[in-house]
Amino acid sequence: MAEGFMDLVSVDRIREHIRLLEGVRHPIVAPGALQQAADYIYASLHSLGYKVELHPFTLDGREFHNIIATRTGARHPDKRLVIVAHYDTVENSPGADDNASGVAVLLELARVLEPVEFDHTVQFVAVNLEERQGEGSLEEACLCGSRALAIDAKEQGWDIEGVFVLETVAYAGKQVVQKMPDGLPLKLPEAGDFIGLVGNEASRGLVGAMMQAIGRYRIPLPAVPLVVPGNGEILPDTRRSDHAPFWDRGYPAVMVTDTANFRSPHYHQPTDTLDTLNMPFAAEVCRAVAATVMDLAG
Repeated sequence: MAEGFMDLVSVDRIREHIRLLEGVRHPIVAPGALQQAADYIYASLHSLGYKVELHPFTLDGREFHNIIATRTGARHPDKRLVIVAHYDTVENSPGADDNASGVAVLLELARVLEPVEFDHTVQFVAVNLEERQGEGSLEEACLCGSRALAIDAKEQGWDIEGVFVLETVAYAGKQVVQKMPDGLPLKLPEAGDFIGLVGNEASRGLVGAMMQAIGRYRIPLPAVPLVVPGNGEILPDTRRSDHAPFWDRGYPAVMVTDTANFRSPHYHQPTDTLDTLNMPFAAEVCRAVAATVMDLAG
């Protein structure tokens, strides 16, 4: 069954989502554009027939929102799979790869999977304020929206079986030079034509499930899995996205990533634009996540 739904993934729709989202989306320098992105995501998910809710959180006395679209499971509604992508940018970048690409894949996933009646609940969540809010090191991400969501999930007793975080998923190619984070316990391919799957020990099964889905359905997507000890404390680069708050609260989560600054010279730069991205690659990422969700959600 998964093969048929994967065939529905559209490169053109992913490209169009990125085109419409591209542009600085920042709470200080471009709050209007940030809100327009939120409105676009909300409207896109609502038009597909999902139950869509705003999840509020505050930062420095201001209210911001995550956007949650839910398809309630038919047999086990309390068990959840959650797909996450952040929709804000740093203050100087149009953020096509970081992270309009992740949001675009999330929206296309929601469209492709909409007809499926899952046993388990599936949620598509666009989170806000992942990026750092001022000058600082790469490690000083805000992760504000995802942290608020993970805290609320823990307090409310959500039974989350897995979180897939789509974090920069469209910069790739055989001619792209791949770099290595310091201290990484494996050697990466020299060409940046693969997707990285980063989990912690509690997420090993989730990483394995995605690798198995890629193989089972013959998805032409090179993938490199990385399972880090603990919650990634000894490899800070593995904690730089919205999966980290879920790790910290005991939930299995995988960051699905093109490795961002370890590959793209456009990372957090004005040149992070749609015309630099590999749309067929992004579509294969979409197919891989769709297949994994279909395998796990029943």
